[in-house]
Amino acid sequence: MDSISQKFPYLVKKKLKEGEEVRRVAQLDWRIIESDLQKPFTASGLQFVPLPVIHGEDYICLGFLFGRKSKVAYISDVSRFPPSTEDAISKSGGGQLDLLILDCLYRTGSHNVHLCWDQTLDAIKRICPKKALLIGLTHEMDHHKDNQTLEEWSRREGIDVQLARDGLRVYIDL
Repeated sequence: MDSISQKFPYLVKKKLKEGEEVRRVAQLDWRIIESDLQKPFTASGLQFVPLPVIHGEDYICLGFLFGRKSKVAYISDVSRFPPSTEDAISKSGGGQLDLLILDCLYRTGSHNVHLCWDQTLDAIKRICPKKALLIGLTHEMDHHKDNQTLEEWSRREGIDVQLARDGLRVYIDL
């Protein structure tokens, strides 16, 4: 918690000194995932399985697998997948996902800590979900034009892929 309070002081209540003004912070119920990164946990009645992914060369970040009726994976900060994680979410391994929500920073080129267009689409082909939504997009994406390109790709590959957007609602039966 010390590192969180140093990096994100606005998320953690601090002890007030006499005369200090009360600052409102988000009400969070912190659950620290420390030793067993793949140990499931329950939040709001829904079970989540942490999915360790690589975010850069040496930083482990977590995505999450959840849903009993519909199987969903949310992976926002990733540059590559450890084999165990890819196996857990791939059609050939843990079973086909109904929805994969996946990092895609740039339309062209690459980035050292995020997947970009080509790497994201390659990962989607390997994982083979029923549907994928791309998130973490930069302002350089042309939402309409790039979604048209993804529509063509989707027809060719047989996997529904679209760019996500602010305010998007996805109806799934968890």
